[in-house]
Amino acid sequence: MRILFATAEVDPFSKVGGLADVAASLPRRLMEMGHDVRIVAPRHRASMEAHAASTTHRAYTVAVPGHPRDIDVGVAEGYGGVPVYLVADSHYFGEREVYGEPDDLLRYQFFCRAIIEMLKQDDWVPDILHLNDWHTAPLAFALRNLAWANPKLRGVASVFTIHNLRYRGPDELNDFLSQAIYYSDVVTTVSPSYAREILTRDYGEGLEPLLQLRGDTLIGILNGVNYDIFNPRTDALIAHQYDLSTLEVRLRNRAVLRRQLSLPETDGPLLGMVTRLTEQKGVDLVLQAMPEILSARAQLVVLGDGDKWLKDELTRVQAEYPGNVHLAARHDAGLAQRIYAGVDMFLMPSRYEPCGLGQIIAMRYGAVPIGRRTGGLGDTILDADDNPEGGTGFLFDEFSSFGLVSALDRATRVFRDPEAWLRVQTNGMSRDYSWRASATHYVEAYTAALRARGIVPRE
Repeated sequence: MRILFATAEVDPFSKVGGLADVAASLPRRLMEMGHDVRIVAPRHRASMEAHAASTTHRAYTVAVPGHPRDIDVGVAEGYGGVPVYLVADSHYFGEREVYGEPDDLLRYQFFCRAIIEMLKQDDWVPDILHLNDWHTAPLAFALRNLAWANPKLRGVASVFTIHNLRYRGPDELNDFLSQAIYYSDVVTTVSPSYAREILTRDYGEGLEPLLQLRGDTLIGILNGVNYDIFNPRTDALIAHQYDLSTLEVRLRNRAVLRRQLSLPETDGPLLGMVTRLTEQKGVDLVLQAMPEILSARAQLVVLGDGDKWLKDELTRVQAEYPGNVHLAARHDAGLAQRIYAGVDMFLMPSRYEPCGLGQIIAMRYGAVPIGRRTGGLGDTILDADDNPEGGTGFLFDEFSSFGLVSALDRATRVFRDPEAWLRVQTNGMSRDYSWRASATHYVEAYTAALRARGIVPRE
C-alpha cells in the first residue's frame, strides 16, 4: 500500500509536541511491515540544514490567490529510512515558529496547496493520504473536489486523525477540522476511549453531532511509542542504564536527578511531570494538592512551559519549598528522559487526554503513573487496586484535588511496601505499547477507507 503521511511536524526535523513523535514512528513501523510510506512536512527552521543537505530536490509552482509561488521540496531520510519531503518556502516556512505565527492559517493552507501540486505532478501517487489535525485538514475536501477534474486523485482515499479535538485552527470563520471529519473516508483518533468520549457533549467540543454521523468510520487507535528511542537499557541521556533484570540500578538515577535539581535525599516518593503547563493537563489540581503532597514527604519535579499564571504559581511554591519542589520551565529532552528514569511516580491528572505518551514512557522506564481515568490514560494504565497482580499505576475518576490526593495516597501506601511496588513497576515495564499493534490497526483503517471509495486495496 502506498501511504503519504501529511503532518505539520516530524521528529527529528521539527518537534513541538507528540504529533512529531507519531509522524516519525508510525510511518517507520508501516515501512517495516512492507508498505511504501512517505512523509511530507514543511521545512521549518530546525530542518533547514537537513533540507540543504538533501541530494534530491524537486521544484513546483503552487497556485495561490494573487500570484503563484515557487517551492523547493528536498527529500531527507527519516527514522528507519522513511523518505521525508520537506516543503521549503522562505516566506511561509523560513525563520519562523512551527505554530503560533499570526498567519498560521495562510501558512498551512499554502502547505496543503503544495501537497496537492505534488500529487498532481509526481509519478508516485499514494493510495492513502493520511492527514493530521487542522493543519492538513483542508486536503480532505480538496481530494473530493479536485478529483472531478483530475483522474489521478480519484484513486486516493483519505484518513484523518484527530490528535486533539480542541485545536481546530486559528480562523474565526472557518473550521477545517469539521470539513475533514465530514469529507474524510475514515476518521481516527488516538485512543478507543477518546473516540467514545468525543461523541458526548462533555468532550465533543460542539462537534459531537457531526462525529456521531461517522458511525463505525470513527475509530480509536492508541498511539504507540518508539521503543528504540525510549529504552532505558540503551538511553544515552540517562546516567545509569537498566532493564527489568537490573531494576535496582534505577535508584541511582533518582539520586542523580535529585543532585542535579538540588533536592535533598528523603524517604518519600519523588513525583514528576513532563507536560505543558495548562489546565487541560491538570496542573492546577497539582497546585491545589500541594499541602497533601508535602505532608506525604514527597518531592515534585515539573518540566514544561505554558500558561503564565501556572508558571508563576509553581515558581512561588518552589521559592517557598525549595527542598520539595523544582520547576524547569522549558523544553529539555535530556532532562525529560532523566525524569522518566528517576522519579518514583509520574503525574497525569488531566481534564481530558486524547492519548497521552507520558504515562506510556513512564511505565517503560519504571516510573509508576498516577492519572485520571480519561481517554488514553484509562486505556493504558491498569489500576493496581482493581488489578492487584497486573496493575501498572493508579487511576482516579473525579476531576478534583480530592481525587488526585486519593490516588496519591493509595500509591504512597504501595510505595512503602517494596515488594508490592516492584510488582507494579515490573508490570508497567512489561507492557507493550510499541507501534506493533497500533500500526496493524491503521492498516485496517486504510483498507476501510479504500473500500469506502470503491477501491480494491493493494496487497
